[in-house]
Amino acid sequence: MNINELYRLWCEKATADPDLSAELSEIENDKEAINDRFYRNLDFGTGGLRGVIGAGTNRMNVYTVGRATQGFADYINEAYDNPKVAISYDSRIKSDVFAKSVAKVFAANGIKVYIYSELMPTPMLSFAVRELKCQGGVMVTASHNPSKYNGYKAYGADGCQLNLEDAEKVIQKVNSLDMFNDVKSVDFETALKDGRIEYIGDDVINAFYENVLAQGINTNLVADSGLKVVYTPLNGTGNKPVRHILSKIGVKDITVVPEQENPDGTFKTCPYPNPEIREALVLGLELCDKVKPDLLLATDPDCDRVGIAVPDENGEYVLISGNEMGAMLLEYICSERTRLGTMPENPVTVKTIVTTDIIKRIAAKYGVEVIEVLTGFKFIGEQIGILEAKGEADRYIFGYEESYGYLSGSYVRDKDAVNASMLICEMAAYYRTKGISLLQARENMYKAYGVFAHSQQSFTFEGEIGMEKMSSIMTSLRENGPSSIGGLKVTVFEDYLNSTSKDIATGNITAINLPKSNVLAFKLEDGASVIIRPSGTEPKIKAYYTTTGSDHETAQALEEKLKAEFSELVK
Repeated sequence: MNINELYRLWCEKATADPDLSAELSEIENDKEAINDRFYRNLDFGTGGLRGVIGAGTNRMNVYTVGRATQGFADYINEAYDNPKVAISYDSRIKSDVFAKSVAKVFAANGIKVYIYSELMPTPMLSFAVRELKCQGGVMVTASHNPSKYNGYKAYGADGCQLNLEDAEKVIQKVNSLDMFNDVKSVDFETALKDGRIEYIGDDVINAFYENVLAQGINTNLVADSGLKVVYTPLNGTGNKPVRHILSKIGVKDITVVPEQENPDGTFKTCPYPNPEIREALVLGLELCDKVKPDLLLATDPDCDRVGIAVPDENGEYVLISGNEMGAMLLEYICSERTRLGTMPENPVTVKTIVTTDIIKRIAAKYGVEVIEVLTGFKFIGEQIGILEAKGEADRYIFGYEESYGYLSGSYVRDKDAVNASMLICEMAAYYRTKGISLLQARENMYKAYGVFAHSQQSFTFEGEIGMEKMSSIMTSLRENGPSSIGGLKVTVFEDYLNSTSKDIATGNITAINLPKSNVLAFKLEDGASVIIRPSGTEPKIKAYYTTTGSDHETAQALEEKLKAEFSELVK
């Protein structure tokens, strides 16, 4: 079926959502708009779906969501008897609509559905899957993408996003389905009345909170520390859970950014609601200038990432990166659990391959084993599951990725900004009682372990031509990679798709014992590196830069040199 035939079919069949009919009518004579919506099916990738909201096979809508869910349901029914699933959703446009669509398809396929009655964070979905002994789960979110996007994360029985093997099975089933003829559905209210769909109760929500609070180390110090916080949920799901937990540990002085307090999928005040970038924090920073808090906390729309800003000696608020905050939290957890005698035997921390190597120096000091995994928190969650299967879940003390995702307990299998917000505030309060600011704590860490500079750069390639360009760039770098970058020689070239690590000087090749992934790593002299990979959820190639130095200026100058030269290779 060609694109025009598909368009006409959708005009005839896509009547369940009046917004789709209106959009299809509006683009009737726009060939480019029609092509962009129908040139491909929105991929159910290894993490699920993510795309622009709208009409067509290449958009997020009730039909593409229904098709994905039918394939997921077929997989679950084939793998389990009498299965159950949990569903949650964030504040994005049509998230509630898509969540109900997901519930209707699962229920029609004989799968018991548990769904939150209001928007809830991603970690609370992961928790519900395990707490309710479900065989799967769906979180409707596009994380920190702009408002025109929505998405769908698929979870397995372990509370992790689907592993690569299971995701591939689901993908095969999804790809075999016709979205108009092969998708089963029931009426939501009818299924709610007859018990096929059930709202998740307060008992599960309270159990989640109890598990978060159990991760505290020095929470008894918070109430009397005088800690002052400004918080923004960036119009997402964090407002209630984060404020509840901070109140529970004794944060008495918390001011919420009013324009970003309540759910709003249009994100009017932060077009790119990503706590990694300063632009998303502008209103919070303006409020900080008035309130003068010890720190600004910002969680993304599905509340699995958290960013912070803290005042310097001049009262100017500066951002602390994900790499830095994760390393500071690991240092705090290790030092305090060691002091208190609560460190487990043979402790473990887990990091992704693009996350700072300062972790290895911190871990070495405290006798902590470091496990490295591919990019994606599901691989960290997978390691927690492996420990749990051996009866050793308590060995896991912390895991994080550079993109502001942290987790200090085994109660969920995804990054948790509720947990991280609590830990950050506790750490800040603890240091405050010692007369140490968070910036001073960061400098103390660098004095102890050396200065590491990190940055990330994204290269966007929109549309059909963009996808081809991304593929071409990765192939070129794989086959004809540079011998030096920024004046530093490449010492090791790692290709995670081919599972090989090549020592450039000797030519020796060793195996990489991780799942295959389209990632290339150029290890350079002096502990520097450049790692590049296509995003699994966006039309982007991402580059990760690391440099080291005796001081910040040296490390950062070298980092800029790496970035400038490597950018020329990704065009």
